Amino acid sequence: MTNSFGEFANAKMFLCIGTNMTEAHPVASTFLKNAVRKGAKLIVVDPRKQPLVDFADIHCQIKVGSDIAFLNGLMNVLITENLYDKDFVQNKCDNFDAFKAKVLEYPVERAAEISGVSVKQIREVARLLATVKPAMLCYTLGITEHTTGKDNVMSTANLQLLLGNMGMPSAGVNPLRGQNNVQGACDMGALPNVFPGYQKVIDAPMREKFAKAWNVDKLPDQNGLMMPQMMERLVDKKIRAFYVFGENLANTEPDIRKVEHELASAEFLVCQDIFPTETTRFAHVVFPAAAWSEDDGTFSSSERRVNRVRKVKTPPGEARPNWWIFKEIARRMGQDWASNSAQEIWDNEVSVLASALNGIKYSRIEKDGLQWPCPTTDHPGTPFLHRDGIFTHGKGIFNPVEWAPPAEVPDDEYPFVLSTGRRLYHYHTRTQTGRSGMNQLLSEETADISLADAQKLGIKHGEYVKVRSRRGEVKVKAKVTEQVPPGMVWMAFHFREGCANWLTNAVYDPVTFTAEYKACAVALERA
Repeated sequence: MTNSFGEFANAKMFLCIGTNMTEAHPVASTFLKNAVRKGAKLIVVDPRKQPLVDFADIHCQIKVGSDIAFLNGLMNVLITENLYDKDFVQNKCDNFDAFKAKVLEYPVERAAEISGVSVKQIREVARLLATVKPAMLCYTLGITEHTTGKDNVMSTANLQLLLGNMGMPSAGVNPLRGQNNVQGACDMGALPNVFPGYQKVIDAPMREKFAKAWNVDKLPDQNGLMMPQMMERLVDKKIRAFYVFGENLANTEPDIRKVEHELASAEFLVCQDIFPTETTRFAHVVFPAAAWSEDDGTFSSSERRVNRVRKVKTPPGEARPNWWIFKEIARRMGQDWASNSAQEIWDNEVSVLASALNGIKYSRIEKDGLQWPCPTTDHPGTPFLHRDGIFTHGKGIFNPVEWAPPAEVPDDEYPFVLSTGRRLYHYHTRTQTGRSGMNQLLSEETADISLADAQKLGIKHGEYVKVRSRRGEVKVKAKVTEQVPPGMVWMAFHFREGCANWLTNAVYDPVTFTAEYKACAVALERA
């Protein structure tokens, strides 16, 4: 997030696009709903009438996969009606002319045809955004889990630059992270193109810095492989060993049959987790890891806040802290790593090597933590980024973005679009929530469909239906609901038997390699 959750309280307006916040981020949604009750405006852009819509001033019910066309349409209105922040654009941004030329290819009529949102409503939203300033833009996986995910994100940034909603409180572009500590994992360099602190692998000075710190002669000068690439190369043996740390890939990745074939092809598969999962069935070795409350450490939240995590119980049986497992493997491979606790790793390694974290030490995060960048030990942390419109590059950069449809769209054989997400009562593949009594609140998966489609197909609420794609089929109960528009099926991936990922399409954004969980073609019939 460029901004902070604390700023929600004083926000004048929110634009929430592709975020089922009330179910996927219920605490954050409480902050937002409290602000709305105090008078903040709320615009929700989502194919479904999800619970956040109940609090919205405007709901733009876009078609799945049309985000870029819709946003370009909004920006077309802002430019053609001279409603954008001309001072900010002229003095704080680059590449406006190329961006403007692209946006002008999306007159409001074209944007309406692609997105399904009326010309009148697109104009209404654009004018409201221009009137109320600043506004906070929030998005989640509904924006990123597309083959155009990177471009979707770029488009949200374009909009906030055009409106001048950057570099101030209660503004900015605010992605709500999809999993606990996913921000922290990225901060620590759990990506194939950066070292800890987002220092690029391809930059020679960065490689030299980390090679010296890690006491090795040299480090690879090219970016590594993304996860789907690694898994596919297990099949042709270009990759022979695979280490899975805290992921249940056999349920979370698209096209489960394909995933299981890849996992079964590994010559040597190691899993490190707190419970047995569908993925550990394929493992040759399973390391039992300590859970979050069983060791000291840190988490980083969506707002870049590094918080303490404190041990409250001893790990059961042979379970050990994750850092200890990694260190012990290294020791048996001839490496003696100096740090001997999570605090030593952070204070002596992470905060030393990552410049944005230099000022964050355990002694400073005993209470509310600190938000990076925090370059020195007397720095208070950074609640919002790009203050006064000063960006890392110097100026904000507009990126012209072209709309493209999902990789797989409905046809005569598969006439429905399937989109997936999360439900309130469960977390991912239920590795934890399935063992904590939450099954009593939600015990099985459903296929959410519209009343119109249910009537057309003779499907009653609660009866079993078969949902079929080019990759597989599942049998689940139908949930007939007003939340879902005609032509759409909505499912989650919490339950093994009815998991949406038996159906989803293993296609990816070409840059981020995020899968297109939000769109594939399916057929629907009574079971």
